[in-house]
Amino acid sequence: MKAAVMGAGSWGTTFAQVLCDAGNEVTLWCRRPEVAEQVNGSHQNLDRLPGISLTPQLAATADADRALAGADLVVLAVPAQTLRVNLTLWRDLLPARALLVSLMKGIELGTGERMSEVIAQVTGAPPDRIAAVSGPNLALEIAVRQHAATVVACQDDDTACELQKVCHAPYFRPYTNPDVIGCELGGAVKNVIALAVGISVGMGLGNNTTALLITRGLAEIARLGAALGADQHTFAGLAGMGDLVATCSSPLSRNRTFGEKLGQGMPMAEVTASMNQTVEGVKSAESVLQLAREHQVEMPITEVMAAVVHDGLDIGQAVLLLASRSAKPERYGV
Repeated sequence: MKAAVMGAGSWGTTFAQVLCDAGNEVTLWCRRPEVAEQVNGSHQNLDRLPGISLTPQLAATADADRALAGADLVVLAVPAQTLRVNLTLWRDLLPARALLVSLMKGIELGTGERMSEVIAQVTGAPPDRIAAVSGPNLALEIAVRQHAATVVACQDDDTACELQKVCHAPYFRPYTNPDVIGCELGGAVKNVIALAVGISVGMGLGNNTTALLITRGLAEIARLGAALGADQHTFAGLAGMGDLVATCSSPLSRNRTFGEKLGQGMPMAEVTASMNQTVEGVKSAESVLQLAREHQVEMPITEVMAAVVHDGLDIGQAVLLLASRSAKPERYGV
């Protein structure tokens, strides 16, 4: 299959390599021409995947028209908050029957829409041409071909199975799931929970606190998912618990790293300046909270994280707010 991957961040570049290793003809669109020259010349993406040699079969270009020409598969891997603008620019270049796949894990600010919803609105594509990839997929590990799995979600089972075959590499195992809502929510909200875990680690708190935040974070994801019509079983799988654990536990996670620096006392502006890639949890905390309030869903960790990264809430006060919540019975999704 001929594929275009639109976005040369760490995950976009890595997924492009996965598609190559699965036997496809792949072109990676890079916003900056110098990155395309690196990929084509030295088979590297020095800014996003330093020290990693990419497969020579991967081609790159800074010309969107050239990348999209004749593509059977269009993979969207730009920052979530830029998707609508970028896709509007590319809309007339998209091949009529191409499968549109989202790698993005975010909720759009203002609209509260998931990435598949933005794709449908901008392109007019039907549900059987829109899919999402979500799971415990830390790019640096997969770029060196460590074993991993993911979920390919589409409402149409035939399309999901087709995408599954296209990205099934020897080290990368995709599973299908029709629950696009659940997969996208799991991928977006776990970034917000990872900020909280990072803060706790930066403050020197231990594994009990990490386990608390991961478990209660999963409950928040499940509550929001229930309100939006997701399948609750999704949150026990790779796109739910799997992605949450990986993002909250690994120092490779940008969201956890961002939170850890905050927990160590670094000012918000300095932490933001120190990150060379988009931290989706920071961007999406506000929009996730907006969704929760619209659907009357209680999400205390998300609420506190949004206050920290957008309203300047003091870290110590944030911890007190979470620790002072009333005790209640534990039931799944409560």
